[in-house]
Amino acid sequence: MTLENAAQHTVVTRDGRRLAVETSGAPDGPAIFLLHGTPGSRSGPRPRPVVLYRLGVHLICYDRPGYGDSDRHEGRRVADTAADVAAIADTFGIDRFALVGRSGGGPHALACAALLPDRVTRAAVLVGLAPAGAPDLDWYAGMTSENVDEHSLADADATELRDLLTVRAKDVQRDPMTLLEFLRPQLTEPDIRVVDDVAIRRLLTDMYAEALRHGPEGWIDDVLAVHRSWGFDLGAIRLPVRLWHGEQDRFSPVAHSRWLAARIPNAEVQVQPGAAHFGAVEILPQTLAWLSTPELAAAPRL
Repeated sequence: MTLENAAQHTVVTRDGRRLAVETSGAPDGPAIFLLHGTPGSRSGPRPRPVVLYRLGVHLICYDRPGYGDSDRHEGRRVADTAADVAAIADTFGIDRFALVGRSGGGPHALACAALLPDRVTRAAVLVGLAPAGAPDLDWYAGMTSENVDEHSLADADATELRDLLTVRAKDVQRDPMTLLEFLRPQLTEPDIRVVDDVAIRRLLTDMYAEALRHGPEGWIDDVLAVHRSWGFDLGAIRLPVRLWHGEQDRFSPVAHSRWLAARIPNAEVQVQPGAAHFGAVEILPQTLAWLSTPELAAAPRL
């Protein structure tokens, strides 16, 4: 996996915010947005350009507000992602597109599927989260204690959440490896196998460094957004949705995908034994192939 042959862009939203965007792969192929996790950035792991060209995919990644070089959108909701994605698509003259959201990007991909029904063709969510406080779901069951502590603060004390993530962001700014070192005791064996790959580890540390280069605001706002009302109805999603989850995930437990699948029409859920959270990196090429079926080729707007 490399970031070579990627093009950098800046898109300005209707309210004047700047979004940092990166495109790669086949420019004339079907457009697919890859929405990064939490924390994350446009520079996260993805297939090599040669793989994207073989798939015929035009991959679009961007920093959610507050991450990397994207301006902050304070108080944003998950639903607000739809307007940002639409602004990027409009800038590139793309009428129809698919999306895949990884981890914390999953809710944001579902927002686009619900709120842009005439533009989104298919959506995939890899190791995603259900809404906080979801009925009939023990939201924290199976999570690592560190993840429970972080998310609990979103409801209990937003100031303490900010203080906690500010310290972690400063550690990452000093040495991006500190976040992987912090996560390592929480990893299951399948995740250790993935992050011990030298190339993937480098991509992850580069992503964390870029995400938090200017501070923790994107990370803070992501966590808070998951704990607010998402601002859309999951039942309104009528297009095909694929939910993939590693069975041993301890960061966003598999019960979250099963809960989502029961409430999204036309959703299918795939639970993979012997995989966990970072298995989403390995399943991405297969997911892009599903998203980029020939009839979904994106036509430029006239």
